[in-house]
Formats: sequence, C-alpha cells, structure tokens
Amino acid sequence: MPLSAILTDHHLWLLILGIHNVSSWLIRVTMLAVVPMRHTPGAAMAWLVVIFFWPWPCLLLYLAMGSNLLPQRRLKRHQRLLRELSNVRIRCHQTLCALSPELPRSLHRISSLAETLGHMAIVGGNDGKLISKASDLSSLLVRDIDKSKKTVDLLYYIFSDDNIGGPVIEALTRASRRGVQCRLMIDSVGSGSLTKGGRVEWLRAQGVSVAEALPASLFRRHAARFDLRNHRKIAIVDGSVAYTGSHNMIDPRYGHRDLVWRDMSIRLRGPVVRQLQAVFLEDWFVETGEEPDLKQLTAPVDQWGDISVQTVPSGPNYRTENYQRLIVSAMHDATRRVIITTPYLIPDESLLQAMEVAALRGVRVQLVVPSRSDQFLVGHAARSYYQELMDMGIEIYQFSDGLLHAKTMTVDGELAFFGSSNFDIRSFALNFEINLIFYGKEEATAMVEAQERFLAKSIRLTSSSWKDRSLGVRTLESATRLFSPLL
Repeated sequence: MPLSAILTDHHLWLLILGIHNVSSWLIRVTMLAVVPMRHTPGAAMAWLVVIFFWPWPCLLLYLAMGSNLLPQRRLKRHQRLLRELSNVRIRCHQTLCALSPELPRSLHRISSLAETLGHMAIVGGNDGKLISKASDLSSLLVRDIDKSKKTVDLLYYIFSDDNIGGPVIEALTRASRRGVQCRLMIDSVGSGSLTKGGRVEWLRAQGVSVAEALPASLFRRHAARFDLRNHRKIAIVDGSVAYTGSHNMIDPRYGHRDLVWRDMSIRLRGPVVRQLQAVFLEDWFVETGEEPDLKQLTAPVDQWGDISVQTVPSGPNYRTENYQRLIVSAMHDATRRVIITTPYLIPDESLLQAMEVAALRGVRVQLVVPSRSDQFLVGHAARSYYQELMDMGIEIYQFSDGLLHAKTMTVDGELAFFGSSNFDIRSFALNFEINLIFYGKEEATAMVEAQERFLAKSIRLTSSSWKDRSLGVRTLESATRLFSPLL
C-alpha cells in the first residue's frame, strides 16, 4: 500500500477519533446541565455516571428511557376522565359510598391522603377472600366468568395461554358467544408471548375485545420511554365481583423447573368493585379512545360484609408517587409493628429514613424478601441495602419456599396495604400499579396471618452471616446499587 494511502487512512482515523472525543465531552457537559433538572438527585446521579463512562450509547439509552413523562394525548385523556369521574364520585357518595366508616385519627389521616392522591374514598360494605394459589385464582375467575351476564373486564401485566391463563381465555370466548361484552387488556411487553402467538387475533375473531397497554417499540406515541409498563392485575365480572393482587395470569413457575412464585390475590364483592372498575375503564379509554360508560359506576351494588377498603391507583400519569407517599406516611404513624413482604426492595431515601425513624421509635420492623431473585441486577441492588437496614435495627427474613412475590405491608395490625406494587423505585415512579388499603383490626388480621405464614418459612438474616459475603459479591452489589434509581 502506498505511503500516501496509509497517511490518509491514519489522518481519517485521527479525525474520527477527534470528533468522537469532542462530541463525547459535549454530551457530558450538556447532560450535566439537563439531567439534574429532570430527575431526582439519585436518578440524576445514576444517569450522569453511565453517560460519563459511555457517552454516545448511553445518550441514546437516555433518549429512549430517560423520561417518565407521558405524551400530552394520554395525560389529557386521564385529566378529562378524572373531571368526569368527580361528578360520579359525588353521586357515589350519595348512594353507594355513603358507607364510609368512622376511623381513628391516625387511620383517618391515611385515608384522607389516599383520597387526595388517588381520587377514591374509603368504602365499607365489602367482603373479600384471599387467594394464594394461581390455580385457585384461575378456577374462581373461570367460575365467575361462566356465570357472567353483562360484562367481563380483565387487565393483566402477564397473561399466558397455559394451564392458568388458558382456561380463562376459553371462559372468555364462552361468555362472548353468550352475548357478554368481554374486554381484555394486556401489557405489550409482559404478555408478549400471547401477542406474538396469534392468540390475540383468535380472541378477537371470537368477539373478545383485546387491547395492548403501552405497545412496545423504541419510538412510539403512547409513552415517552419504552419500559414504562402497566403492571396492574384487575378482573371485574358484571360490575359485582372483582379480583386484584400480585398474581399474573400464568403458571407460577414462570418457566422455571425448580422455582415457584408465591403470590396473593383477593376476590372482592361490594362497593370497592366500582373503584376497580373505574381504574379499568380509565386504562381502556386511554389506550383505545373508546368512550367509557360511566353510568355503570353508579348502578346499585349490594353490601356483602364489613370490610372497609380504599383503592389507590398510581403511575406516571399522576403528579406524585401516590403509593410511595402513603407507605412512608403510614411508616411514620406506626407505633408497634410493621411487616413488609416484597420480591424487590430498592428503597429511595425517604423510605429508608421512614424505616429508620420507625425502628428508632421502638417499632418492630420486619422485612420478608426472597432468598433468591429472578432478576440479576435488581436482586444484587436490593441486597446492597441489607446491611444498612440491619444496622438500623430492621429485621430481615429470607423466604426459602419459592420466590416470594406477594406485595404487602401491615401496620400495627390495623392497617394493611396490598396489591401489585413492589417496594422499589420502578413501581413507585414508573409502572402503572393498583393497590388496596384495608382499615381496621378485623380487616388487617387475615393479611397479618398470611404474612406470619411467610415468616414461618423464612430464615432471619444476621449481620455476622451477611458479612461473610465474598469481596466480589460485595463489589457487585455496590456497583448495581449505583444504578438502582434506573432499575
């Protein structure tokens, strides 16, 4: 090769390298000004760290995932429906929801805050049945769908055509052939196996309306970042029976031979069904643009029991992190005992402080987490907090009978939080979640008993055993913790 050609190639590579270096520093400096203005300090620091080390690829990643803001079209639909629902809530208070119970001052503060954040009031007159097995959930739901006469509405993050979801799909088609209006909403990413397998088209051919929540692609109109997910689990039959909780509609092994997910859901009857129905109608309207029939929310509903409960929807379409605020507030009100079960624990600074303050006030705080995680980065990031939590006086128990996937918190045996939200930054800030708050000692007793069963199958972690981890494991946990605001 001629010397002139070699020099030309050399100069070209020097030019490319120079452009890359200059542009990389421009990216670093620009993002240093932009990122802190759009995120919390923890999230901003995590983004700046990854952008500093690898500017160009991480800039593209940030453009795809760096904002949890939703497009104006979705936000306008959400605000419009909230305005329309305000009139419905007034009528509901006058008829269905005039059952608001008298609460102690401490519980009233939580109820009032929850209503301000989630726009739904506490309602009495309900009954509920906790469900721990996915097969029982599937069987009960199929039974209710087979009895349906008017409507069946389902919303699930993961819906699979297997031994759990398959019977529900068949029940939907039977109901549709009877003339029942059947609607199924599935998350585009979580239920990818269903959307890609041709089953959705078959369902539509059977008369079942199917909508994908947040269709997944790098550049799309429906959300600002492709990993915003609808993590809710809701089923409503004839506006009179509802299911919600942590179960997805899939075999609890999730394709693993040696690991079973342990979840909890609840079957509800009473006025609270109307609240869950309102959440489904909003999601359906936002995704499809189909006008919801809000009259069904004020139709008469029977009272079935004495349970007082409140629905709390959350997600990036709300101005604040609804569920996180309630969890932190309840932690500050605790006086005796707090039990938390969660598969993924990545707390933000305010939740860490609330747990520490509770422990300092003499509250017994017990945290139940899986002994093994199904997610590599999230699992190691969560474990990086264990030593700090134990130093605060918090008891950590590692559940060994499968992968604990139930998301619950009880406070002083008279307040219970239950639903789809993990105790991590992703669930608090990014995912669309649905949770319930149960008020009163009788209401919380069943939840505490379920938590005690989880504790009985767990081993308490001690500082001495935890400190025996290898240097490599500790380094990995520390590194993943840096990215915890992004997980």
